[in-house]
Amino acid sequence: MADLFNVYPLYDIEPVRAQGSYLWDTHGTRYLDLYGGHAVISVGHTHPRYVQALTDQLHKISFYSNSVRIPQQQELADKLGALSEHPDYALFLCNSGAEANENALKLASFHTGRTQVVAFSKSFHGRTAGAVAATDNPAIVAPVNYKEHVRFLPYNDVEAARAGITSETCAVIIEGIQGVGGIHVATDEFLQTLRQRCDETGAVLILDGVQCGYGRSGKFFSHQFSGIEADIISMAKGMGNGFPIGGILISPKFKASYGLLGTTFGGNHLACTAAIAVLDIMEEEGLIENATRMGEYFMDGIRQIGGFKDLRGRGLMIGIEYDFPVDDLRKTLLFTHKQFTGVAGKNTIRLLPSLAIGIDEADQFLEALSHEVKVLS
Repeated sequence: MADLFNVYPLYDIEPVRAQGSYLWDTHGTRYLDLYGGHAVISVGHTHPRYVQALTDQLHKISFYSNSVRIPQQQELADKLGALSEHPDYALFLCNSGAEANENALKLASFHTGRTQVVAFSKSFHGRTAGAVAATDNPAIVAPVNYKEHVRFLPYNDVEAARAGITSETCAVIIEGIQGVGGIHVATDEFLQTLRQRCDETGAVLILDGVQCGYGRSGKFFSHQFSGIEADIISMAKGMGNGFPIGGILISPKFKASYGLLGTTFGGNHLACTAAIAVLDIMEEEGLIENATRMGEYFMDGIRQIGGFKDLRGRGLMIGIEYDFPVDDLRKTLLFTHKQFTGVAGKNTIRLLPSLAIGIDEADQFLEALSHEVKVLS
């Protein structure tokens, strides 16, 4: 019998059905999903409109390469440009967040002719060669990953950014809210400083919105709170609500030429159909506004419970840091209260629920957390 290569430690749970913010396993046990499979489930599991759109498309055509016209690509570009308030940006489609960041870095290097990348402490940008080199985790950066081209600066350190971004810098890549790094929110001053230094030095500013984008923060992209414009914006995860799709939005300052970027599977008929359905649902059901409303509800409830070291986040991207490792707390929430949560580092519970989550689901989590915090204290 063939073995699978180990990727993550596995819980002995096998989800077989899902709807909205819930999963059911092989035993019929229901779980509240507050993690969305790493922030992927944006509009809820098996949303009827999403399922119907993909089903209808499967009966027509599921795939052909980018050597022919795929009208769903233009429809997606138009809807995404309008809803994200980037109507004049070009869209390049791929399959994942790592691939999106890889192409963003490649495009920046073509544009500037430079090789030095500035990234930040605790950053995570993916596991492919260039993206992982810009990720602040030596354990997953291999010798082949070009790490000699990347300089790491402290996150939210304005003076370090002013000094560290120079005329040799090709690109600055940053998450507006760090996900894997612990739900750290970039300050407006910091992001504005990055924009200013990139303008002064000719460097390309890449905003990694793979996890903090697509409405999760309460804006379409989290950096929009600071009023800046990015040169390139990467995205994936919630973009397809579970169907693999990623992409980059590219400023009009970049000149396109055939062969500069390419993909086989990126922007296929099914992927674009999934992404279009996601945008339609987000707009019609007001899910970006719901992310703001429910994020505040979660944060207020967590503050009332107390017992944490720090509470960070924006919208439905929330980190609860404790002064102890949270693995046991996470397991208790999962196996006793039947709730999926994530972690960021050893001490931080990470919440990344569907943008459609409601008060009843939030109250279930807050009740469970309150009970466990009382036990721990």
